[in-house]
Amino acid sequence: MRQAEGGSRLRADGEGDWRVLAAVAPYIWPKGEPEARLRVAVAMVFLILAKVATIWTPFLFKGVVDALTPAGVSDGARALMVAPTALILFYAVMRFMQTGLAQVRDGVFAKVGQRALRRLALQSFAHLHDLSLRFHLQRKTGALSRIIDRGVKGVDFLLRFLVFNLAPLVVELIVVAAIFWLKFDFWYFLVVAATLISYVWYTYKATEWRLGIRKRMNDKDQEAMQKAVDSLLNYETVKYFAAERREVERYDQSMQGYEQAGVETQTSLAWLNAGQAFIISAGLGAAMILAGYGVAQGSLTVGDFVLVNAFMLQITMPLGFLGTVYREIRQAMIDMTELFVLMDQNVEIRDAPDAGPLKLTEGRVTFDSVRFRYDPDREILKGVSFEIPGGRTLAVVGPTGSGKSTLARLLYRFYDVEAGGVRIDGQDLRDVTQESLRQSVGVVPQDTVLFNDTIHYNIAYGRPGASREEVVGAAKAARLDEFIRTLPRGYETEVGERGLKLSGGEKQRVSIARAILKNPPILILDEATSALDTRTEKAIQESLRSLSENRTVLVVAHRLSTVVDADEIIVLDAGEIVERGPHARLLAENGRYAAMWTSQKAAAAPPAGSGSSEEIERAPSIL
Repeated sequence: MRQAEGGSRLRADGEGDWRVLAAVAPYIWPKGEPEARLRVAVAMVFLILAKVATIWTPFLFKGVVDALTPAGVSDGARALMVAPTALILFYAVMRFMQTGLAQVRDGVFAKVGQRALRRLALQSFAHLHDLSLRFHLQRKTGALSRIIDRGVKGVDFLLRFLVFNLAPLVVELIVVAAIFWLKFDFWYFLVVAATLISYVWYTYKATEWRLGIRKRMNDKDQEAMQKAVDSLLNYETVKYFAAERREVERYDQSMQGYEQAGVETQTSLAWLNAGQAFIISAGLGAAMILAGYGVAQGSLTVGDFVLVNAFMLQITMPLGFLGTVYREIRQAMIDMTELFVLMDQNVEIRDAPDAGPLKLTEGRVTFDSVRFRYDPDREILKGVSFEIPGGRTLAVVGPTGSGKSTLARLLYRFYDVEAGGVRIDGQDLRDVTQESLRQSVGVVPQDTVLFNDTIHYNIAYGRPGASREEVVGAAKAARLDEFIRTLPRGYETEVGERGLKLSGGEKQRVSIARAILKNPPILILDEATSALDTRTEKAIQESLRSLSENRTVLVVAHRLSTVVDADEIIVLDAGEIVERGPHARLLAENGRYAAMWTSQKAAAAPPAGSGSSEEIERAPSIL
């Protein structure tokens, strides 16, 4: 048996940062998309031009200042202001290029970034659908939603800031440090280098300290969201037990943890910002003292003093930005790691590399010595073997927990067997594509969950592209059309989340209509009429009998009255077949089935004088 989804190769603790970056890289330079690559290249050109303008601007500012000083401007030039004016205009152009080219760059790259987010969101959504039922039975919908949302936003942030802000900023800082050494002397370089190193070291240490706090804050956020979603999905249950205050208190417990972590986050941020401000101010002050001393000594001009000031401001302002970006990048890395941990979950049920479409001939279903367990400690099916000939009906009955519904899940290949095999017309389900299998098998489940859309949409889900007339015909066959036409909006009535605006019987009839519309050659009826009253059950039994004609049917039932016409009935108990045969023979054997029949008949018997024994003995059958 394959392992359950898990064993992710990434870990959400920062150790997988390089692997996360490697996973993001293809979105920056997408393979097979020449337009996207061209946009990235053009954006990089604009980025380089903007950085050249940024580096050159302080030199122009120095030229303007020197030109306007008494020693640098002649009387004629002072009168005409020709040279200073040209420098000022050039300076203005450079200042505009710093911002303008950056905006053009962002506009060019926007399509690449948005396309990357779309692809990642689609891949995440598709991967969640690829994961097995085992994973989704353990999932927390609210937490999953937050993980995907924050992860996609983290990729968006990383694409924009890592490529166009952080990396160019590092290059700019190195260039400025080199200019200080070459233009002035080693002491200026030392001040800049000490400022940069101190700032980066302090930011790194403080940010790493804050990561644990942010991680705890994220966990509390997910916990609160999960409790809120779970509570709202179970709104009616909350009302049944007057548990509103209890739910609010459970939610508040998580929010208290979130509040505490939030306070710690804000407090630590204040200490981080204060330390960064001190380092920047100290570096700026030291550089300006050196420059002021140079002007006083005559080795530097006033323009040089302004140049030093401009460069220091130019690098210290981005340093503040660098601190913020680094904090956000680290947080984005956590969020993306959580997303990629989810994306790295192993897909338990996969198509084999050489899997082909299912080829139906007669629709014969075979379970051959099937063994299966959901967890290692409990075996559900213990060598179950049976065959449903094409076009025949087999019913499975037995006590709760005997493995009846597991047979239906294996036939749908929600899971793979541990031993033995499940075959259709001699083809092992593991050797055919899941899509072709599920196109050939229809199901009416016991617990029908509908999409938060219209009744028409939910019925038509059985066969996309079905005409309006076909949808209405399926609804009529399921004895649902009459009810739908009493609704103000008819087939366009919204059913609410999980179909909560409809009763259990109405939802089950929608499910039956959906199966009728799909018209599959193999059909699974898993307690198909469990939510129907006796009158409604009688009304649709002919439709189900008609639906079952000329197709292979597996019926999972608790009420024995619904399976008396099955070609064969097997009785499961603790994962093993204890009896099998048609209804009459099983009654004659006076075994487990007969005892169950007698027990249910007695439970369904009306008070004395309210009905005939014949009505009880021959209960309605859907087959």
